Amino acid sequence: MQVRPEQLQAHLAKGVQRLYCIHGDETLLAQEAGDAIRAAARQAGCSERKVFSVSGAHFDWSAVLGAAQAMSLFAERQLIEIRIPSGKPGKDGADALQRYCRALSDDVITLVQLPRLDFQQQKSAWFSALEGAGVSVRVETLDRQALPAWLAQRLAKQGQQVRDGEEGQRTLAFFADRVEGNLLAAHQEIQKLALLHPAGELRFEQVESAVLNVARFDETKLVQALWQGNVARTLRVLAGLQAEGEAAVRLHWMLADDIRGLLRARRALDAGQPMPMALREARAWGAKEKLFEHVLPQLRGAVLVNLLRAASECDGVLKGLVHPAWPVDAWDALRRLVLMALAAQRSGDDARWVMQAR
Repeated sequence: MQVRPEQLQAHLAKGVQRLYCIHGDETLLAQEAGDAIRAAARQAGCSERKVFSVSGAHFDWSAVLGAAQAMSLFAERQLIEIRIPSGKPGKDGADALQRYCRALSDDVITLVQLPRLDFQQQKSAWFSALEGAGVSVRVETLDRQALPAWLAQRLAKQGQQVRDGEEGQRTLAFFADRVEGNLLAAHQEIQKLALLHPAGELRFEQVESAVLNVARFDETKLVQALWQGNVARTLRVLAGLQAEGEAAVRLHWMLADDIRGLLRARRALDAGQPMPMALREARAWGAKEKLFEHVLPQLRGAVLVNLLRAASECDGVLKGLVHPAWPVDAWDALRRLVLMALAAQRSGDDARWVMQAR
């Protein structure tokens, strides 16, 4: 059974299940989900708690299996937490987790905590056993579009709200830009507003003066903004990655790989293959599949060939070669490649404007 984080409180109010599995890469939401389960377990009579942290291939799983079967001396029920920071229990752990799920006791509530799992891990026998035996809570990083609504919801919980209309949307957009990719810091900034201002309406100036720029970016946000054709956001994310010390070479490899994938897909489409087949040619799955499906109709084969040639020239600059048509600085060269990819998605005056921005 799968439950979204925002549904967890309502689910727990109906009764606590014997096993919960939290997995994902959003620390704040994972902490809050874990705290909610622990609180519900205490209300259900679990006054004793045992925590097992799985580290290394030589972890003693017999201790976990034994604890689940042992009667508590001090409480009617007990809470057992199994933390697997790597997300890889190993062969012995995989077998132990499956045995554990087959022998669940009504006297024990189990909380398993995992990081973000890849496709293969989610299809593994041990994870399927966890999902089949209890409740799975997947916590994922909020994307930029969902962040303003999340901020408004959190402000409402402490009795605050932004103004209605355009000013309120502007305030939430500004707030989201400052905290994107860093929900833990966003939570702290929201709490700061509760300390600085009373309950009620918040003006833009109050949020602007109080909220620090704690945004954190990763390459997935750059790819998302780029292939959505969002010029301002792409450049903001690129600047953020540069400020955080990300390697320009790594970002270039990722962008060049995307361009090669799009070119394979474009050629497949031009050969008469349907879009799903073309996307498989591009090796695009998940979120990238949706991005490629959106951008491919805007990109002709000749344009992608030129982009791939530009990526090759940019690669030389990043490796120290001098090219008369490219900036010497690696980040300036990477920024130019990004702007060329943005221009390729536009036409007419829009494309010329982006190219002039180089």
